[in-house]
Amino acid sequence: MSSDKSFPTYVADYSADEIKKAHEVLYNEGLRMRIKVAGEDYVRKSLDAAKDPFSKPMQEFVAEACWGWVWSRPGLELKTRSFLNIVMLCSQNRSTELATHVRGALRNGATEEEIREVILQATAYCGMPAGIEGFRVAAQAIKSYREEEQRKGHHVDGHQDLGLEQRMSMEDV
Repeated sequence: MSSDKSFPTYVADYSADEIKKAHEVLYNEGLRMRIKVAGEDYVRKSLDAAKDPFSKPMQEFVAEACWGWVWSRPGLELKTRSFLNIVMLCSQNRSTELATHVRGALRNGATEEEIREVILQATAYCGMPAGIEGFRVAAQAIKSYREEEQRKGHHVDGHQDLGLEQRMSMEDV
């Protein structure tokens, strides 16, 4: 225990092995979650591109902090987390990551209509250029996701807007 009296008495001293184990748990859980959302091919390419001593710590940090700690927390569905990321990445004009998270949202059960509405909402608050770029990136990501799923033999239906009369009957009112 530290002799510094500014820390509460309940702060524990952990051994180097315990700290290492905590990092391993977050890293491994982060990789599991990242693969679930972004796909194994994407994660493998990201890790393979960052094997050098300069880049590797960033990938470890992404896996531990973003995916192992934040994405693995209870409280929000994965689809909701995807929507939040789509909005934030639109607002920052981060096209590469936006495409990754649009595909992740589809893997998390989001529909094209939901993604469209999320980007429209972002456009209203982040500005037209961010929204236009967001739509351009999302459209391409959706197209490539569909093509990838079809190559794998998965059936992917295209989106079809339904009118109000098709969404509800008089018994629903």
